[in-house]
Amino acid sequence: MNTIKKLDILLRDGFIHQEDITALQKVVGNFSFAISEQLYKRIDKSNECDPLVKQFIPTKKELDVSHLELADPIGDNVHMPVKGIVHRYPDRCLLMPVQVCPVYCRFCFRKEKVGTADATLSEKELQDAYAYIRHHQEIWEVILTGGDPLILKPQVLRKIISQLNSIEHVEVMRIHTRIPVVESRRINQEMVAVLKNAKPIYVVLHANHPNEFTEEAVKACSALVDAGIPMLSQTTLLKDINDNIEVLSALMRCFIRNRIKPYYLHHADLAKGTQHFRTTLAEGQHLVKQLRGRFSGICQPTYVLDIPGGYGKVPVGPCYIRQTKNNTQEVAEYCVEDYCGGVHVYPCSLREESGNE
Repeated sequence: MNTIKKLDILLRDGFIHQEDITALQKVVGNFSFAISEQLYKRIDKSNECDPLVKQFIPTKKELDVSHLELADPIGDNVHMPVKGIVHRYPDRCLLMPVQVCPVYCRFCFRKEKVGTADATLSEKELQDAYAYIRHHQEIWEVILTGGDPLILKPQVLRKIISQLNSIEHVEVMRIHTRIPVVESRRINQEMVAVLKNAKPIYVVLHANHPNEFTEEAVKACSALVDAGIPMLSQTTLLKDINDNIEVLSALMRCFIRNRIKPYYLHHADLAKGTQHFRTTLAEGQHLVKQLRGRFSGICQPTYVLDIPGGYGKVPVGPCYIRQTKNNTQEVAEYCVEDYCGGVHVYPCSLREESGNE
């Protein structure tokens, strides 16, 4: 058994209670449930606040849906010209060949879509997706996501990459995945060979807590990087899981230690039944401010918010600079805050700002 998908196993092991079964059946009926055996074994059963329990074990809280929460919180559907393609930004698009994952995060912004077999693209639908990408020559980068693309068999993934390689204007590919830390065995020699590609392929690892980096996970990441496959990270800021500087800094250092460059720190999206996971934006900004300066520059992710409705991601980190006054017609003054909270004056030529000679 490689994946736990049944509530009775959780009941047997004491992660859920008999009196909650009816409610939890409704939860998993609405939102898919699965956790890999690798992560399940990693859970500290003596700790009811274990970060893996909070991320992957369903709770009744998911039935508490805020009026602010949405079925499609980042607006995938608004930008889906053909099935499996999301084209939100001019020079890149998402390609979602599969909507199956080895684990289902309880806070996932696609939690109402993932786990459904009919969302997996047929061969005809894949060909339609490739045709769309070929027709849109502004697409420079294709991001494989879903679902988790690395759940596909290597020979299937090889065919997809081969098709994208044949499109001249596609110069870069990206793969968003949790596989290296949740089902590390899939990162074998055959999979690594598939990802060693003529065109650059960046593997973007989703991990939210240092506990996800098991010995197997470290080896899987090393296998990718040693093969010359660059890795980036993405993390979701989660209440009572990684929303303190001790855990967040340890996670960022863990990425760097494993040669993975921190990329995005996502503010949790307005997915249905996820309000117990969300921090405030002010709390997120405070954390990012603590991270800046006190920890290495290479440990800094960009804190981003995905604007509901499909308007894209924007940085929402703290601002360190503001204009205070113009001393003369030629000089402006700014107040700049350093990482310790000290405020300093920075003079700036208005000619420089305007670009005039």
